[in-house]
Amino acid sequence: MTFHVPPDGRQSVAALAIRRGVCRLLQTHRFVPVAELGLPDGRRADLAALGPQGEVWIVEIKSCLADFQADRKWPDYRAWSDRLFFAVDAEFPKTLLPEDAGLFVADAYGGAVLREAPYHRMAPPARKAMTLAFAYAAAARLHRLVDPEAGLALGEP
Repeated sequence: MTFHVPPDGRQSVAALAIRRGVCRLLQTHRFVPVAELGLPDGRRADLAALGPQGEVWIVEIKSCLADFQADRKWPDYRAWSDRLFFAVDAEFPKTLLPEDAGLFVADAYGGAVLREAPYHRMAPPARKAMTLAFAYAAAARLHRLVDPEAGLALGEP
């Protein structure tokens, strides 16, 4: 059985291509991604990934310079991740991105790590909250794929 998740309309075609490539890259590192993950503080991460040892990475996708310049919420994501990355396409002016975050370059077919992100271990309560948010979102989405008529009203998009 094959499932296809339709786009939710919030992302540009360019952002979706970057996201797809980053998801493929993350999986080569044994991380499993969840897109558009609601964070405990009410913000939403473009992409969150959970590693086999419980490490949480957040990836902020920037599809163009205007997207980066308009967004100043990304520093808040550090509290909810062990590592914070930006993901951009090959044409993005990478020198404008903060050096204290990791950097992925991706297209729809894959990606590469240009700069590792510094490790900032999350506080235990934040780790628990993120692990639960990740599990809840992933399970709710899987259930909607398996039984879309069930009318899941769990508060997770």
